[in-house]
Amino acid sequence: MFHGRDPIYIQIADRIRTDVAAGTLGEGEQVMSTNQYATTYRINPATAAKAFADLVADGVLVKRRGIGMFVADGARDRLLAARRARFFDEVLAPALDEARRIGIEREELLDLVRTAMARAEVDA
Repeated sequence: MFHGRDPIYIQIADRIRTDVAAGTLGEGEQVMSTNQYATTYRINPATAAKAFADLVADGVLVKRRGIGMFVADGARDRLLAARRARFFDEVLAPALDEARRIGIEREELLDLVRTAMARAEVDA
């Protein structure tokens, strides 16, 4: 499960964020405890605890004392809003700049996007 250059706690937090954004983990749903994560993935419990602390700080998880960690109400909507903003800034804005630089006109670009989206809907 853990590979790449990012620290393991970041990979854990990113995986939980992805699961919440995708709806795999629903609002109010309990997540594995830090000890369960440590045992399941053979990592230090402090590593899992750091990931969970970051998720609590970001409002993705809430801790219910004596019960465990749960997906916070509204977490999915907040994550999706942040991802949409990041998508525009990191993907779409640079692509639009490049389209302008190479002379793709607005209508041609819109046609290309409509065609690609229609193709993606058929493939889904």
